[in-house]
Amino acid sequence: MTEDDRIDAVLHEVGPRLRRLRRDRGVTLAELSADTGISVSTLSRLESGQRRPSLELLLPLARAHQVALDELVGAPATGDPRIRARPIVRHGRTMYPLTRQPGGLQAYKVIQEKPQREEPEPRVHEGYEWLYVLSGRLRLVLGEHDVVLGPGEAAEFDTRVPHWFGPTPDGPVEFLSLYGPQGERMHVRARPKKSG
Repeated sequence: MTEDDRIDAVLHEVGPRLRRLRRDRGVTLAELSADTGISVSTLSRLESGQRRPSLELLLPLARAHQVALDELVGAPATGDPRIRARPIVRHGRTMYPLTRQPGGLQAYKVIQEKPQREEPEPRVHEGYEWLYVLSGRLRLVLGEHDVVLGPGEAAEFDTRVPHWFGPTPDGPVEFLSLYGPQGERMHVRARPKKSG
């Protein structure tokens, strides 16, 4: 099998995969069109295999279905289950992405050695955030509150409230951050205790 044959075989499977994803989500072509900006006729031709998928069509579809682009094109599994997150370093903070799908809730493991600045500068933006301290102490300034969280403690808040967080002066902090850019809230579910 030539490389061109392999590419054609992969592209041939994209249409049925797109149709399955859309139907599994219970979304109509018209709803998907409104979400992606791709016409209903183009979506229909993609799903039926009458139109060859391109990156400019697949990217908004991956975002709408909240799946990785690899999943849309059926990229072969690497066989290694480990997440090889590339760290993002910003303002003295190292963030390891724990989610790989675009849009929706994003999870990060964050390590910060020292405070970014002497005095916190709270800011606001759209979204909802949940923090869980793994080690060290995390200072959280949220509106009128100024609290310090230790290992095993968590906080959640609407990011439209002025906020700032970072390590205390006594050492580094390591924590998990779950962030919903559209204001998605995190839900923790616990099983009820069995009555004995």
